[in-house]
Amino acid sequence: MDFQVWDFPGHLDYFDPAFDVDNIFEEIGALIWVIDAQDEYLEAIMRLNTTILNLQHSYPNINVEVFVHKVDGLSEDYKGDTFRDIIQRVQDELSDHGYENAPVSFYQTSIYDHSIFEAFSKVIQKLIPQLPTLEALLNSLCSTCHIEKAYLFDIMSKIYIATDTSPTDIGSYEICSDYIDVVIDVSEIYGWDRPAENGRTEIQETGNNDAESLITMERKGNNYLYLREINKYLALICLMGDDSPAEKKAVIDYNVGVFQAALKQVFPRAEREVIVPVTSPS
Repeated sequence: MDFQVWDFPGHLDYFDPAFDVDNIFEEIGALIWVIDAQDEYLEAIMRLNTTILNLQHSYPNINVEVFVHKVDGLSEDYKGDTFRDIIQRVQDELSDHGYENAPVSFYQTSIYDHSIFEAFSKVIQKLIPQLPTLEALLNSLCSTCHIEKAYLFDIMSKIYIATDTSPTDIGSYEICSDYIDVVIDVSEIYGWDRPAENGRTEIQETGNNDAESLITMERKGNNYLYLREINKYLALICLMGDDSPAEKKAVIDYNVGVFQAALKQVFPRAEREVIVPVTSPS
């Protein structure tokens, strides 16, 4: 799937007759509205509410994703108060206009931790129609191999397009994300050329089709990390507990191979483009 991102200034009214509204919103899958948590945000909320109400009238299937950004500069108490205030103001306005269940989600984000990547992951997952199938496959893999948590990552962006349905914590995601950086750095040194689909040779920074890694961590709870490259775009990363994976690695490799084969059936070769506009503060 190819995702296209449009970056819009937040101070413009895109429902003004001067704009071609259908051309902007007709094929959009999600609208990300960025609010600066360290600035005066009442006007941004007012414009956001106006936008949501217009979308609900003309394009009700568009997901509205609100990133309360730059929360790193706020104290823990004030961060929570600000986040709740923004949610309450938006929901009250929608409720007053009769929209109790509008598709609006809220995230606290920062560029100084992995929260922005996790938020984008959640946004992208909503645009993948095969997500329930991917979750079912990951649940089956975790159950069969006694894996505590499994992520399917887009390698270069470090956005995970799916995970099993067990609870997700930011600490596990951060470890897996950093692990990808390590693997990519090593692969850039030791990677090898392999034939491209059109017959030409291209260099794959992430190594070959069978690239894999297993490491031991000195961390309470999840003690092992397993990475397997699914294809040149995706990697499966699993967190495992105290049971030594070395003793059952052959079983894990076999079941991951089954998962890999199933994934090829889930994602056909046909390409699909999804547009994700990002509206940021002016």
